[in-house]
Parts: sequence; C-alpha cells; structure tokens
Amino acid sequence: MSKGRIFVVFGGLCFLALCVSAMAQTPTAPNYKFDPDWPKTMPNKWKIGGVTGLAVDKDDNVWVYDRPNDLRDMELKAELTPTIADCCVRPPSMIHIDKAGNVIGSFDPPQGHGMAVDSKGFVYLGNTVKGMNTVRKYDPKTGQMLKEVPRAPETQGGGGEDADAAPAARQPGRGGPGPTGTFPAQGGGRGGANPAAQQAAAAAAAAFLAKYPPTTPMIVGQIEEVRLDEQAHELYAADSSFGGRVMVFDLDTFAFKRGWGAYGHKLSDIDPGNAARVYTPGGPFAKEFRGHLTLNISNDGFVYAADRAGNRIHVTDKQGTFVKEIPVATNTTGGSAGGVMFSPDKEQRFLYVCDINNNHVWFINRQDGKTVGQLGSMGQNGGQFFGLHMIATDSRGNLYTGEVFNGERVQRFLAVR
Repeated sequence: MSKGRIFVVFGGLCFLALCVSAMAQTPTAPNYKFDPDWPKTMPNKWKIGGVTGLAVDKDDNVWVYDRPNDLRDMELKAELTPTIADCCVRPPSMIHIDKAGNVIGSFDPPQGHGMAVDSKGFVYLGNTVKGMNTVRKYDPKTGQMLKEVPRAPETQGGGGEDADAAPAARQPGRGGPGPTGTFPAQGGGRGGANPAAQQAAAAAAAAFLAKYPPTTPMIVGQIEEVRLDEQAHELYAADSSFGGRVMVFDLDTFAFKRGWGAYGHKLSDIDPGNAARVYTPGGPFAKEFRGHLTLNISNDGFVYAADRAGNRIHVTDKQGTFVKEIPVATNTTGGSAGGVMFSPDKEQRFLYVCDINNNHVWFINRQDGKTVGQLGSMGQNGGQFFGLHMIATDSRGNLYTGEVFNGERVQRFLAVR
C-alpha cells in the first residue's frame, strides 16, 4: 500500500474515532412509555380538577394538589340529593396515590400552586388564602395547618386567580365556569379601557409598589413553586411578584433569609418597571423575570429557576450568584419553560421541563443546556397533554405529569432502559 493510501486510511480512522468519541460524550434523551394502568379509577366518584402541584415522597408514592373549584355543574351531578347522574363528586384538593395507583389518603386545604413533601412526610403547599398567598406546612394525617411563611397582608387588586372558596361554603352540585388555567385573564371586546380607570389602576399599582417593593422580606405575589433543602434547613419559594423572585426561608422558623431575581439580581436591584420585562419570542431575553417562575435545586447545589414567559432557565448557586442561562423553545409565544425536574441518575444529567404551550416535556442536557429530545404532544389521548403543568420523578426513574385546562389529570410514564 502506498504512503498516500496509508495516510488516507489512517486519517479516516482518526475521523471515525473522533465521531465515535463525540457521540459517546453526547447523552441521548431518556426513553419513556405511557402507563395506562396508573392511576386507578378515583374512589367516591371523585373527578380531579386542574393539577397545580405534584410531588413524590420518600416511599415513591405521589401527592397530587388539584383545584376542585375548576369543576363545573355538569361534572358534579352526583353531589345532589337525590343524585341525577352517576358522575361526579368534587375531590379533596390533596390526593395521595401509591405506586400501584390506589388512593391511600387525602385532605382538603385551600387551593393554590406548588408543593413539596419532606422526609418526615409533612406537606408544604403554596396556598391562596382569601386572595393572599403564602406557603403552609401541613400534617397530612390530620389535615392540620402547622405553620405559614410570612406574607403581605394585602394584594394588589385584592386577590389572585386561585382565590379560595372554603370547602364549607361549596354548594353541592354547583361548580364554577370551568378550568381556570394558569394564565392571566385575557382581554376582549372592542375599544380601549376608560382613561380614568387606567389612571386609577396605575396610581393603585404605584401605591402598592411603594408599600411593598422588591425588597419586601415576605411573600407578595402568587406562589408558583415550593422546594426544600432539608440538609441546609431551608425552604425555597417562587414568588411571582415583580415577574418572579426566588425567596429562601428557614425551614424550621420560616424566617426570611435571602432572595434574588433574574441574573442573580439582589432584591434591592430588581427593576420593577415594565420595560425590564419586554421580550419578543426569538429575540433578546428580558432583563428581569417575566412571570410564572418555578424552580428546583440540583444535587450539586445549583438552583434552576424557570421563567416560563421568558422561555429560559437561570442557573445560580444557592446564594444567588448567576452561573448561566438556558434557552427553552425560544420561539414559543406564551412561554415554554414550566416546571423543572432532574433525571434520577446520580449526576442528574438531564433537565426535564414541562411546557404548557407546546405540551411537551423537554429533555435538556444539564451540562451544555442543549435540548436533546421531547416527550408528548397536544391531545387528550393517554400519553398526550392538554395543559401540561406539573412534573415529578420517582427513585426508579418513572415520570409523572399533571395537567390543567381540559387535561385535569395525572399520568405516569415508565422509564425504558
């Protein structure tokens, strides 16, 4: 063989080796299949409302936080006396489901957003109580509220979208207008708003901001997510005020410790103005978080804050020092970066991000921030999503999802190895 041919063969082998090496270093997306046998049919003729919280406990059983007030009259006919149909009955807002899909417990706290379960079995819920928002600790065995994170004693406009109707005030067979979703109310009709009303609203917003600036050491806006760092004795809450703040409280006393905004901005440096949140999908990212902030904490000590309306995830350390920004389906109008979960391997190689607009679970390589795959599509068949809102994983690698809008259900996907 001539020297030229030897060189060509050698070069080709080197190129092939580089390709194989590159492929070996690029992790492939996880593989899942829909489990049609989980959960079992709900007991007591319950019909689940929109799912606003999802957590797997130390025993790999699943807690589902739902909105019973999403249900309509037509879904509550079995509550009437005498009943006029076989379906259905309003469920409790907290439902405990075991690995086999059976309901093993429940209690009925106020509705809200976000939840976590500690190693002792206590449940932490982002409640909306009389239009105001906080995080509450519950004993699930008794349903007793044990403690709550400090909150502002009022809200701008006097309430939130999940304003609770106490269980005792519910009228049998009478529901609401239907699934409320998790988006702000949409405007409609012709013509502009009354100038006087606009001025009054602007004045009220300015007065509220002066009273409760971004440095306020308590919950001001709606809670979107609750996470626990038990080793550090800390509770993290995603507060939606000012587009979103990461707020950290002592897990034992619930005293405020620290917080930050986009790019690790100190609370005192958060720009509350609307201009700081201007963003066109596909264009430059906003200077501050834009809304519906969720978060999670990795095993290696980083905080992943997902700014849904901003189509991105910000990574910081636990003190709020900014590390990097991860784009998520950046051309999505309405927002793509929902709840964040990690793959169950020790290294947590992947981020699992639920997307309420595209109705996918995105699989993102945690190291380089590149999207490597997706799960699911828009639809109402098993394994599809209509309002994908919550996500969780168990110790065996199985994936759980919760939906709002027309979905109003939980599903399980089994890890395929």
